[in-house]
Amino acid sequence: MLRRSLLALAPSVLLAGTTRPWSEVERMLQSGNIEGRLSVDDLPTPALLVDLDALDANITKMAAHCKSKGRGLRPHGKTHKCPEIARKLVAAGAVGACAAKLSEAEAFAQVGIRGLLVTGAVIGRHKIERAILLAKRQPETIFCVDDAGNVADLDAAAQAAKIQLNLAIDLNVGNRTGIQPGDPALELAHVIAKQKNVKLALLQAYAGHASHKNGFAERKVMSEGIMRNAAETRRRIEADGIPCPILSGGSTGTYNIDSDVDGVTELQPGSFVFMDIDYARIGDADGPVYRDFQFSLSVLTSVVSKPSKTDVVVDGGLKAFSTDKPFKPEPKGIEGVEFSYGGDEHGKLNLAKASRQLALGDRVEFRVPHCDPTVNLYDRIYAVRGKQVIAAWPISARGKSQ
Repeated sequence: MLRRSLLALAPSVLLAGTTRPWSEVERMLQSGNIEGRLSVDDLPTPALLVDLDALDANITKMAAHCKSKGRGLRPHGKTHKCPEIARKLVAAGAVGACAAKLSEAEAFAQVGIRGLLVTGAVIGRHKIERAILLAKRQPETIFCVDDAGNVADLDAAAQAAKIQLNLAIDLNVGNRTGIQPGDPALELAHVIAKQKNVKLALLQAYAGHASHKNGFAERKVMSEGIMRNAAETRRRIEADGIPCPILSGGSTGTYNIDSDVDGVTELQPGSFVFMDIDYARIGDADGPVYRDFQFSLSVLTSVVSKPSKTDVVVDGGLKAFSTDKPFKPEPKGIEGVEFSYGGDEHGKLNLAKASRQLALGDRVEFRVPHCDPTVNLYDRIYAVRGKQVIAAWPISARGKSQ
């Protein structure tokens, strides 16, 4: 009776899109017992959503591809930063997870995700101390290196801790970190082989710039050249008697290219679980739009102001979407809308040419320009099927940039 009375007294605009009092919704979210009890319309906005049907389809497709090609799958956790999604990937056959930073790997290890590859170098006393602690907890963890001095530091720390560390040589195959393929990488492999407390476990060749090369044919030429060079480096290392069992590379944009390169043994894509507008623009073998994986990620917003007949304002602005790309969020279910940022908290929608109009309190869902940094803006991601909220998953590695 109390709930019905409160609803009867509430202004109609406040009821738009909601079915429960906030106090009740908050209790459910805190308890975690929400499956079948909450609708998307009950969620506070802005809210980060993942469509479970699309997510599961993406994971199934990538896992099946890797299995068919005889390649391992070690998906990159920097995209989702979410232990529950990492568990889904492992359940589908992934050998573990990549982590861009040590703190990301620590967050995954805390919930039992194994087979971790820290793709960035661990530099400095404090981070090496943390790497040792992580390796004690999960001895199979692999740490990337591209410098002989760093190898010596890690070996000394491993000796003091009486453990052995698994190392990966990070190849510079793009415009970021790593040592050059060929002779420089071969020399570093010999440095590692001479140490007593570290061993070479993996060669990493991640070419992010190739992944985003527009046009499948052009992307194929670029990535094949990069990965063949990496595979030749691996062959040279092994020819010198140094075991190097894994060559890890590949990405969402090149997974079906790199998996055909002889010598590549595993892929480390990330964005395929969610997809974003950036990836959709690179094209696939059939045309200018990349359709290999479904959009599963979105941001749900509410219309909070209608300043004119043709304009509305939603509660999703610079703090709700990544802004590192030149293109804007795209609304779902409504065409002809022009989006512009209205500051930190707001987004402006011009509806002059829209396929339908929006009223105060209406919900608007958006595809995101770039999934990785968008996810990093939120504490939780709501897993949904249709309008039903199945779960609220913590983004435990959010902000883990150390």
